[in-house]
Amino acid sequence: MEMLVNSFKKSLIEGRPQIGLWCSTCSNVTAEIIAGSGFDWILIDTEHAPNELPMVLSQLQSMVGGTAAPVVRPAWNDMVLIKRLLDVGAQNLLVPYVQTVAEARAAVAAVRYPPQGVRGVAVLHRASRFGRVTDYPIRANEEVCLIVQLETRAALGNLEAIAAVDGVDGLFIGPSDLAADMGHLGDTGHPEVRSAVEEAVRRIRQTGKAAGILAPLEADARHWLALGCTVVAVGSDVGLLARSSEALAAKFKS
Repeated sequence: MEMLVNSFKKSLIEGRPQIGLWCSTCSNVTAEIIAGSGFDWILIDTEHAPNELPMVLSQLQSMVGGTAAPVVRPAWNDMVLIKRLLDVGAQNLLVPYVQTVAEARAAVAAVRYPPQGVRGVAVLHRASRFGRVTDYPIRANEEVCLIVQLETRAALGNLEAIAAVDGVDGLFIGPSDLAADMGHLGDTGHPEVRSAVEEAVRRIRQTGKAAGILAPLEADARHWLALGCTVVAVGSDVGLLARSSEALAAKFKS
């Protein structure tokens, strides 16, 4: 077997919008259902969801054959966490809370084999189809897609320098944490926050890297797409389940 081209990464390089959905239910059944819904990518979250490695593995397995590419968010920018996710088959990573060039370089090093990085080498794992993808050690570095998440004013201040780090494929704005850092906790629609995000998207586009954001409100998602964001999450499985179940209950309780 030969290693397949990472179609999600290829789409980002070509500038084609990728519409995604957050997956936080930690369920392989849910992941299988939404992976076939027509989305371009599904975010398997281990930062703000109680996901552990065996659960992530089962979700990756359940998504095989769906329309959506799995993107996994590790709990932290940690080489051990990242190594384990890569070995079970995560090929696209969204690394949270990157604020500096040094942190961006650390994330790049974690996803790359030596001499370009520090990823530990194993011969038999799911990512290489248990050794059947014979060119995996040669091709792995180039096929991994790394998106770093900017969530503070400090991160935005270092935006261009972070984008210039070789191996960073995209920069993803975290509006909730950014709003909190700016003194507007829970108010991502505050004019000051909105202006900062718009300016950040413009600057990311000028670097030539993919710009991304989580925008669960349709009007917001269309706004960011119109501004040039190409990695846009338009909702979450938890949000869909909570709001739809509430709406259904209300129809019969009112």
